[in-house]
Amino acid sequence: MAGDILDIVTSPVTVVTTKSGDKINGMTVAWIMQAAHNPASIVVSIAPERYTHTLIKESGVFGVNILAEDQKALGKKFGFASGRDADKFRAVKYHKSKSGLPVLDDIYAYIECRLVSVANAGDHDLFIGEVIEKTWDNKKAPLVFKSSDFF
Repeated sequence: MAGDILDIVTSPVTVVTTKSGDKINGMTVAWIMQAAHNPASIVVSIAPERYTHTLIKESGVFGVNILAEDQKALGKKFGFASGRDADKFRAVKYHKSKSGLPVLDDIYAYIECRLVSVANAGDHDLFIGEVIEKTWDNKKAPLVFKSSDFF
């Protein structure tokens, strides 16, 4: 429901990417957080019906692309279609990480994680990942999630 907790608790707009075999996918995710300092860990919240959910469980790795403040359109591109039915990477500039995951170009930051565990949180599952790679551009600012921009 717009206007409730989504507008109170802020987080960056991210595109979570993953790869399983020759299948790649990405989806817009606004619910992420740092889980631990040592080892550095990130939590992303994804609904079980999402294609990305399936691919992360298959592969055991995921990337968190934190969008820059001028990339709202990119966040929408990855948020309104399923990777089961559409090639979300068509006409999108990206490169591959050392692990072969898609990394979107010109983003604020990228964090790659090895899946450590999954916990249920109602209608979403929490993927807890240990950070294995990270990069950021401190000349940019992150795009902050506002429900009115996406719903």
